[in-house]
Amino acid sequence: MAVEAPKSNTRQAVNAEAVSSPPFSDRQDFEDAARGLILELDPGSITNDEGAVVWDCDSFAFLDDDCPPTVHPSLWRQSQLCAKQGLFEVCDKVYQVRGLDLSNMTLVEGDRGVIVIDPLISPETAAAALALYRGHRGDRPVTGVILSHCHIDHFGGIKGVTTVADVEAGRCPILAPADFVGHAVDENVYAGTAMARRAAYMYGAALPRGPVGSVGAGLGQTTSTGTPTLISPTVSIDRTGQTEVVDGVSIVFHLTPGTEAPAEMNFHFPDLRALCMAENATHTLHNLLTLRGALVRDPHEWAKYLTEAINLYAADSDVLFASHHWPTWGTERLTEFLSVQRDLYGYLHDQTVRRLNQGFTGIEIAEDIELPPAIAGVWHTRGYYGSVSHNVKAIYQRYMGWFDGNPSTLWQHPPVESAVRHVEFMGGADAVLRKARVSFEEGDFRWVAQVVNYVLFADPENSEARALQADTLEQLGFGSENGTWRNFYLMGAYELRNGSVGTPTTAASADIMAALTVDQVFDAIALRVNGPQAWTANIVLDWHITDGDLVHRTSLRNGLLVHWNVASVSEEAGATFHLTHPDLIGLLFGGADLGEMMSDGRVQVDGDISLLVELTGYLDAPDPDFAIVTP
Repeated sequence: MAVEAPKSNTRQAVNAEAVSSPPFSDRQDFEDAARGLILELDPGSITNDEGAVVWDCDSFAFLDDDCPPTVHPSLWRQSQLCAKQGLFEVCDKVYQVRGLDLSNMTLVEGDRGVIVIDPLISPETAAAALALYRGHRGDRPVTGVILSHCHIDHFGGIKGVTTVADVEAGRCPILAPADFVGHAVDENVYAGTAMARRAAYMYGAALPRGPVGSVGAGLGQTTSTGTPTLISPTVSIDRTGQTEVVDGVSIVFHLTPGTEAPAEMNFHFPDLRALCMAENATHTLHNLLTLRGALVRDPHEWAKYLTEAINLYAADSDVLFASHHWPTWGTERLTEFLSVQRDLYGYLHDQTVRRLNQGFTGIEIAEDIELPPAIAGVWHTRGYYGSVSHNVKAIYQRYMGWFDGNPSTLWQHPPVESAVRHVEFMGGADAVLRKARVSFEEGDFRWVAQVVNYVLFADPENSEARALQADTLEQLGFGSENGTWRNFYLMGAYELRNGSVGTPTTAASADIMAALTVDQVFDAIALRVNGPQAWTANIVLDWHITDGDLVHRTSLRNGLLVHWNVASVSEEAGATFHLTHPDLIGLLFGGADLGEMMSDGRVQVDGDISLLVELTGYLDAPDPDFAIVTP
């Protein structure tokens, strides 16, 4: 049971200060978020074919109340805005469905039907969003899909709005930035298990909804929990200025690789005077390094692309919309919005690099940096999703890596061994907890979390440490303006009290695995080889991909699996497997039985089949339930 917050603590001071700047009397965002509302989803829950709820708008109804003391007032305000759900008219022929997933789905009407932009995470939520639109605008066919970038909340629901048959028949082209599939698959397969597990903390999908639980993630409320899908794009956008006409609608594309995603694009509708900024400019400071894990993003390039967008499209636009949050109307307003967003990322980059060249470390810069008043004083730069603190550390990491330059940190003990020594030096677990409780009463929750973590990693079963750490993380969460920080803190407290929730969402779904190229298949297999166990193995196999007229060789030696294309099968291989690309994925990732596949003729094998059995015996399975707040 959580203890009552002390009467004078840092959280209350932070929350009290938060109500003054920016001014809560500024209601422009609420006006914009409500503008154009046509109808809401009622009831607000969406289920899958088995009847399980994958999304529930109604669970956030408590946000209609006044802000409680357990939530940062600024985050409460942001969550109220993000929770507004329904079908909205953006401008003539452009509609958005917001609040039915972490992201928005936008619909642009063409000559024959409707173009869907970013069909959410799950096919269930995407289908519900499309049905909401059709209920008002009629049963228009989907005549095109635009995937703005390679994050799963912008493509996972695609089979909820179109079919493989319609795409293959040319009735529904899919447009996406160059290298879309490769980056989408890389992120969800290579490190997908670890990212998905940490995403459980970041988005708080398993947290109870309410003032002491999940109130939102800043970018949206949380993630839906359906099974993501993927259909490969049919039109690749590979240059800025590329213009495509889809169902009579002219679209000019602005390629922005390496910004919020490695494959991303903005696009302009010149005839509608509407500009889509994908996820490059939303109503929050975004992540430069997301807490779930990813490659560090480049704020220098991000700022440059925002300048490009201003120069290329702002003057010819009356409305700006994005894949999250609410639109901005008016040429002057949207130009200023983009300009301040640009200044935000550019300032963080330049000032961090300036300071690191003066010898300051990432953690030191993050603690001291302040934004200019003109940037800090507007709502859309607040750190609801990214934060100044962890973004500055990300910039430092991008340039300087993990090492802060101090040789004393070059070869420190790993967490458990370090924790044991810390606790011993501090007088034992009882002494640490006694002192930590005093710090808790004084409101120094950051310090309590650090020192009690030592006790937990030295002795994970220490019930007093678990309880105090849970209370401490809860207090840090209650005071956080950042939605993902709040979720991380509260998920840590939740798992300390209740045990692991595992991974509520699916990363490497069947559709995403099916999109793996042959190279990516064996890249992913190589990442699972238990190197020490395979040190003495020497296994060469050939894989004849019959539907691709391709022979791919794998060689396991010195604990490393390498692979490459060869001209033809040869006696160098101990065995050769003849099979199609889908059967390759089914055999190596889908749990298909090799014996059955050989019996029904889907796989033919020449050579020693036991070599594959030996190879797979060296593969580790990823763990979607690994511990985070305990060792």
